[in-house]
Amino acid sequence: MLENFTKTVIKTSGAEIVTVTGGKGPPLLLMHGNPFNHLSWHKIAPQLAEDFTVVLTDLRGYGDSSKPPGGADHSAYSFRAMALDQVEVMEALGFEKFNAAGHDRGARVLHRMCLDHPGRVLKAGFMDMLPQHHLLNNVTRQWGKFSWHWFFMTQDFPTPERMMGADPEFFIRRKLSKTDQGTSFFGPEALADYIRCIKNPDVIHAMCEDYRATFGIDLEMDTADFEAGRKVETPALILWGEKGGVGRNHNAAEVWSRYASNIVRTATVPSGHYLQEECPKQTYDVLHGFFR
Repeated sequence: MLENFTKTVIKTSGAEIVTVTGGKGPPLLLMHGNPFNHLSWHKIAPQLAEDFTVVLTDLRGYGDSSKPPGGADHSAYSFRAMALDQVEVMEALGFEKFNAAGHDRGARVLHRMCLDHPGRVLKAGFMDMLPQHHLLNNVTRQWGKFSWHWFFMTQDFPTPERMMGADPEFFIRRKLSKTDQGTSFFGPEALADYIRCIKNPDVIHAMCEDYRATFGIDLEMDTADFEAGRKVETPALILWGEKGGVGRNHNAAEVWSRYASNIVRTATVPSGHYLQEECPKQTYDVLHGFFR
């Protein structure tokens, strides 16, 4: 699926991160969401690699990257920890500054990266994500039902782990079936690899730790930044699927204006939540145009 890309493992100060690189040109880091790995980008990464040095990673806890203990406050799975991993990966590859895009959880990592390491990211693409500070302070019945897994996976260990582990393939297929298309638009090899990964109990636990951190230490950091008036100053693209939860239930541009001060472009593609897998051509066009 990623011919001419090279796979390696890079050790950061807190984890070992699976890293896949290909292409030539300005560096472009792409970060996946839940419950995926770097293959989330397989439909658009080869084309982007014609003009960029594309870097794909498995976030800590996901895919085949390492899964360190979360700690009592789950801080090892905070977006701050994940962002530091990614900065250190790019440093190891020789990139002090770089472009970056993230989808879903990857976009949350990117949000924290822009706040914690503002000089590193040249341009930032946020894909089908609204800041958790907004979401968790404006919970609605509609969003709670649509994003049910947030409230399930944040429950104390071992409840979600045991229930997800009882039938992990059912769980992932159910979670990914957000529209009538179900999982039909996912590449078969990629979907098989997502299923392979979630059958690992350590992946399930790490994903739950990610969501536990979101409701705790991540929200605490975000609240402090919001109350201090800190916003993302990096030139930003806000991109979402018009048929997904963000497109149907929220005014994404208005929400993001409270968290980012330099929004260069907002755009939609005719997809649900999984933009780059459901509408790869349109997603590629927007990302390529923004980063070029």
